[in-house]
Amino acid sequence: MNLEDRIVTLEEIVGLQGKTIDDLSDVIADQQKQIDSNERMLKAVATKLHAMYDSGSAMDGPPDEAPPHY
Repeated sequence: MNLEDRIVTLEEIVGLQGKTIDDLSDVIADQQKQIDSNERMLKAVATKLHAMYDSGSAMDGPPDEAPPHY
């Protein structure tokens, strides 16, 4: 394999690696968007849960009672 062939091969490898890096960057960006969305939903659920406990509506039933099917 001569020097020119080796350089062409290396350029092809670098080009493929560049595409892989771009693809991975896109995947990471999509995952971060999903994480942000999940954090917002979790925060909303936590806020509602705290509001239920603060108002006492979550304490209507007897505490630590086994479900009816037990």
